Amino acid sequence: MAGSESQTQATLSERELQVLDLVAAGLTNEQIAKQLEISKRTVDNHISNILTKTETDNRVALVRWALQWGKVCINDVNCCPLPQPGQASPQPGQSSTFNGPGTES
Repeated sequence: MAGSESQTQATLSERELQVLDLVAAGLTNEQIAKQLEISKRTVDNHISNILTKTETDNRVALVRWALQWGKVCINDVNCCPLPQPGQASPQPGQSSTFNGPGTES
C-alpha cells in the first residue's frame, strides 16, 4: 500500500482514538503508555489493532489516514469533522466554510 492512502473508514474504540491522538502528537509508544497509565505492550497492541483496522502500514500513513477522516486535530488544523463518504454535501449557495473576519457565506 506504499504511496497510497487508505480509503477505509474504520470504527475505533475510545481508547484507540486516545492512542491515535497521541501518535499524531508525536509521542513514542513508551510516552503514550506513561500518559495513559498502561503498559507499553498494551500500547503496542492498540497501535497494531489500529493499523489493521485502518489498513495502514506505519505511523505516518496512520496520521495521514486520521487527518483524512477527521479523527485528529494538529495545531488547530483539521479540527472540524469532515463529511464522510455518502453524507450529503452542502447545497450550492450553502457554504459551511468560514472565509475570514468580516466575510459571511
